[in-house]
Amino acid sequence: MENKFGERLKALMEEREYTLKNVADGIKSTPTTVFYWINGKRQPTADNILAVAYFFDVSTDYLLGKTEYR
Repeated sequence: MENKFGERLKALMEEREYTLKNVADGIKSTPTTVFYWINGKRQPTADNILAVAYFFDVSTDYLLGKTEYR
């Protein structure tokens, strides 16, 4: 199964040169959890997806791979 969320999250982090800790702190999570999302080990909840979207100022549809528009 494709992990669009993880791919998009990783790409956004690389664009902004954010670490796992930067993102985890920004969304009130842990670096391990963010790592698991990126690698497809765990799936984010709806609240997690919203938090990441707000943090990076992108749409949830973009994060989920439903659109190419941020």
